[in-house]
Amino acid sequence: MAHQNEHSREEDVKKLASLIKDVRICMMTTLDTSGHLRSRPMAVQQTNFDGDLWFFTGKSTSKTDEIQHDSHVNVSFANPDDNQYVSVSGRAQLVNNPAKAKELWNPAYKAWFPKGLDDPDLTLLKVSVDKAEYWDSPNSTMVQLYGFAKAIVAGERANVGEHEKLSLSK
Repeated sequence: MAHQNEHSREEDVKKLASLIKDVRICMMTTLDTSGHLRSRPMAVQQTNFDGDLWFFTGKSTSKTDEIQHDSHVNVSFANPDDNQYVSVSGRAQLVNNPAKAKELWNPAYKAWFPKGLDDPDLTLLKVSVDKAEYWDSPNSTMVQLYGFAKAIVAGERANVGEHEKLSLSK
């Protein structure tokens, strides 16, 4: 059942942090210069979520061109094992911050940036989250399927768990 409660920004940030903390790969959607939506997988930087998401990206990618054209992005997270799904919208910006890059760096990123932190194509992408929406169904898939089947037979709407919209706008 969908519902929306009034929460403080701090509560919404904590809730969102708890929902995305175990997700390593998300999908980021940008708007290209011809108005088409484009999505691609991105590695989520494991840092304490404070309302901003951080990513490494290449300066020469189409994604950076798209963000410079229109900074609106959507970032989608899925944790099917726990039946949790999150959609985040916000504004993206390219950030040149060597100290933050060093803080977030993982040697595995050398696959994309062979020269490591000194790679001239390396830049940070920061997404300042405005809003988020999540679906959280703590029941197992088998219980959910039973619930859907029961709802169909009874002619009722299935209970798919918790669904809420969060506002992280400052």
